[in-house]
Amino acid sequence: MTKSSEIDQFDQKILDALVEDGRMSITDLSERVGLSKTPCQARLRKLIDTGYIDGFKAILNPAKFGLDHVAFAEVKLTDTREQALLSFNNAVKKIKEIEECHMIAGRFDYLLKIRTSDIRRYRIVLGEKISSLPFVASTSTNVVMQAVKESWS
Repeated sequence: MTKSSEIDQFDQKILDALVEDGRMSITDLSERVGLSKTPCQARLRKLIDTGYIDGFKAILNPAKFGLDHVAFAEVKLTDTREQALLSFNNAVKKIKEIEECHMIAGRFDYLLKIRTSDIRRYRIVLGEKISSLPFVASTSTNVVMQAVKESWS
């Protein structure tokens, strides 16, 4: 992770340890970073309160749910004025198959990461949901052959 001037080496050690194992007990965390429990707990609370840690969650295994088909769709819009962008953004949030949506500065407007069970299901999601989103002019699909790294850390 990139270091910020607002956090010191102990804070960075806490962040690194929790990225590796978010279920680590405060006792294990304090031992790992070289602090006693009370100051470690206070630093953890501060990292949460100041927004360095957004939250904790379970990371599910998509393959166990039969969702191992990943595609990236490039989306070009017919209109990129603010109201059109807001309309598209709000609508895209309602499609459960879309894991990520990023506005892009480049030859297309948005990049979507879509996870489905297979290419047939992806075709349906693309045709019935994504192509029907507000202001969509065109899409282009890139299918993932292998995920090499998917997490931020």
